Amino acid sequence: MTGGEIAVVILAASAGLLVILLGFPLVKLGKLLDQTAATVTTFNAEFEPILAEAKTTLAEANKQLKRVDNITKDVEQVTTNISSLVAVFTASVGGPLTKLFGVVQGVAKVFGKRR
Repeated sequence: MTGGEIAVVILAASAGLLVILLGFPLVKLGKLLDQTAATVTTFNAEFEPILAEAKTTLAEANKQLKRVDNITKDVEQVTTNISSLVAVFTASVGGPLTKLFGVVQGVAKVFGKRR
């Protein structure tokens, strides 16, 4: 064996060792990717029911909000009606009562001065 052949053998052995040393981290990386894929698959399988339940909950919440909205509209109408009723009552009864009270007060002053 000549010196060149020995150098080629050493170079080939070094290249083989380098491939082996680089192969271990690549195998570990492959296992890590497999575990990550399994974790993602498990996460997706467990997350789908949660999303379905959240969708149902949101739909029920929207129904309740619509009910509350309808109740709010009804309360607003009742408030408007009561306000109108009070205005009509005040106009129909309040005006004459005010005049009557004024007359009674005037009569009381007149009779109060005579005593």
